[in-house]
Amino acid sequence: MYHSIITHLENGILTVTINRPDKLNALNKSVFDDLDLMMDEAYANHEIKGVIITGSGTKAFVAGADIAEFSSFSKEEATALSIRGQEVFQKIENCPKPVIAAVNGFALGGGCELAMSCHFRVCSDNAKFGQPEVNLGLIPGYGGTQRLTHLVGKGKSMEWHMTAKIVDAQEALSSGLVNYVTTNEELLPKVTALMQQILTKAPIAIGKLIECINVAVINDSAFTNGKTGYTIEAEQFGACFETEDMKEGTTAFLEKRKANFTGK
Repeated sequence: MYHSIITHLENGILTVTINRPDKLNALNKSVFDDLDLMMDEAYANHEIKGVIITGSGTKAFVAGADIAEFSSFSKEEATALSIRGQEVFQKIENCPKPVIAAVNGFALGGGCELAMSCHFRVCSDNAKFGQPEVNLGLIPGYGGTQRLTHLVGKGKSMEWHMTAKIVDAQEALSSGLVNYVTTNEELLPKVTALMQQILTKAPIAIGKLIECINVAVINDSAFTNGKTGYTIEAEQFGACFETEDMKEGTTAFLEKRKANFTGK
């Protein structure tokens, strides 16, 4: 089904591995097509409860875009490529199921943009992040200028983009770009443990949390049909009261037992 990624589904967790080790997992058309199809499957398949995205090997999550593929593009072709990448990454960002990036090594350019489109990030201690596109006479095209600014603030985003700075794991942690740093050996176990913890919670509520938090970051009235984030939060809070999970959760709390959520 896929050409450039490997998927493994176990206990509701779909682990997705970008698999172009000879190119340090660089993004190309094949990877975007596979990620697009994979996310369609993640949205539709009820057996998939959460997604972990990582890269093959220990050197790179995704070292960037495959420059050879687009170096001769026209303006129109380049714009279309940017829009295509943004659409795929927005599908990841807006997934109602949790998506965590397990960043093993280099996450540069498009790789950093892919990691940032996930709901949050955990990285290995040898990870390196950056948006070095200005070194090529370019700027990020898959949402990097927007997401990095939201995550680390305007000042750091301006500096990191303008200087093509490569950020190590500890600076990524202190800047809020990643949530945790661990060893390569412990990376997937750590991310899997976090995902397992999330999957004990009410899945409908998790999906509504993702929507509301994304609205807070985007803050775009066109995207929200003119509604404020507070209005959307109130609406989604109310909608939770129509779910069986809310009734189960509150009943379990009052009965001092563990809730058994069904996603209904």
